[in-house]
Amino acid sequence: MAKRRKNRTHLKGKQAGKNAPGPSDAPKSFVLKHGQVGSSVTQLVRDMRKVMEPNTATRLRERSKNKLKDYITLAPALKVTHLLAFTLTPIAPSLRLVRLPAGPTFSFRIERYSLIKDVLNSIRRPRSMGTEYLSPPLLVLASFPPPSPNTPQLSLLVKGLQSLFPPLSPKTISLPSARRVVLVSYNEQTGTLNFRHYRITVRPYGVSRRVRKVIEATAGGKKTVLDLSNHQDVADFLLNKNVAGYESASSAASSAGEEESDNAISLPTDYVGRNNRKGDRRAVRLDEIGPRMELSLVKIVEGIPGKQGSVIYHQFVTKTKAEMEQQKAEHAAKEKLRKQRKEEQELNIKKKKMALQTGDEAAQDTDDDEGENDDQPDANDEDDWDDEEEISDIESEVEEGAEESSESETERPPRPPPKKRKP
Repeated sequence: MAKRRKNRTHLKGKQAGKNAPGPSDAPKSFVLKHGQVGSSVTQLVRDMRKVMEPNTATRLRERSKNKLKDYITLAPALKVTHLLAFTLTPIAPSLRLVRLPAGPTFSFRIERYSLIKDVLNSIRRPRSMGTEYLSPPLLVLASFPPPSPNTPQLSLLVKGLQSLFPPLSPKTISLPSARRVVLVSYNEQTGTLNFRHYRITVRPYGVSRRVRKVIEATAGGKKTVLDLSNHQDVADFLLNKNVAGYESASSAASSAGEEESDNAISLPTDYVGRNNRKGDRRAVRLDEIGPRMELSLVKIVEGIPGKQGSVIYHQFVTKTKAEMEQQKAEHAAKEKLRKQRKEEQELNIKKKKMALQTGDEAAQDTDDDEGENDDQPDANDEDDWDDEEEISDIESEVEEGAEESSESETERPPRPPPKKRKP
C-alpha cells in the first residue's frame, strides 16, 4: 500500500504574503479596552473587532497591568497603524482613536450605542454571517459639510476616518470582496457622528418574493422542496392567495423592490450567492448587522498618548490666539528640552563605552608587560651562577629522588596471596 503524501498547508515567506487576503499595506488596528469597564463595553469592544476584521487583532487579550504605552511600543513591530481604546468615565463611555506612530489623537464621547445582539434581535428575520468578515468593509461618509475655515476639525476628522480603512479604488477592487459597508454620517443639528455597520445583499430584480423562492430552490447544486401542503395549486403559492383574495400587482412589485429602481444594477462580474452571474440585473440591499454608535467629538490633540503636543480642537474649551501661541511655545520648549536630554544621554552612553574600551586595552597592556618581565631572565643572576652550584643542585635532586623511591617501596603494602582455583 502506498504511503500517504502530505501536502504543505502552511505557507512561509513571500508565498504567504502573496496569497494573503487584502493588500499588504492595508491599515491595521488594535481594538482594546483600557481600565475598568463593564460587560457591555467589553462586548462593544468585541463587536468593533468584528467590524475591523480582517486587519485587526481579533483575539487580543488585555490585562489589568497593561497600559496604552505597552501597545504603542509594540505596534511598530506588528505594523499596526491605528489604536482604538475604549474606556469608561463617570459621565459616559469614551473612545480614543490614535494614529500611529506620530498622531493625531481623536477623543470621542459615546452618547449611545447598541450591540450586535441588540440589532439582530430587533430584525424580524436575522441571517447568520458567513464569509463576510474575510474582506474589509467599504467606508461611506455622508452629510459632512465642505471644508471651511470655521470647521477645520471636520476635515481632519474625515482624513482620520479614511485612513482607518483600506482605500477604495473602483478600477482595482474585486466585486466579490465588497461584502460590508461602514456608514459614518454627520448630524449638523447635534454635531454628532452616527456609526452604522451593514451587510450587502443582492436579490433578483423585478421578481416577487415567492417567485424568487422558486428560483432559489431550483438554482445551485443543492435543491430544496417547496412546502405546498397548504395550497391546492402552485398558482396559489405564487399569487399568495389569502382571505382577502390574491396578491395584487402593486404589492408584488413593492415586495420585489420595483418601486425603488435606483438600487437596481447589472452585475459587471460574477458575485457571491446563487445564480448571480455577470450581466444579470440585481437589486442591491443593505441589511444592518451592528453595532451602532452615536459619537461626539470632544478633542483633537497632536501626537500620541505620552507624547502629546498642542490641542488642535476642544469642544468645551476655547482659547484666544495669544493663549494658543503661548501653548505652542511651551510645547516647543518641552520638545527642545526632551531632544537635548536625549542627546546628552546618547553622549553619556558613548563616553561610557569609550571608557570601558580604553580600560580594557590598558589592562591588557599591563598584563602583557608583566608576562614579558617574568619570561626574561636577569643578566646579573646569570653571571653569579657557578658550575659547582649547578652540579651540587643536580646531585641533591638525584639523592632526593632516591630517598623518595626507597620510602615509597617501604610504605607499599605486601601483595595478597593468589586465590586458589577450583578444580
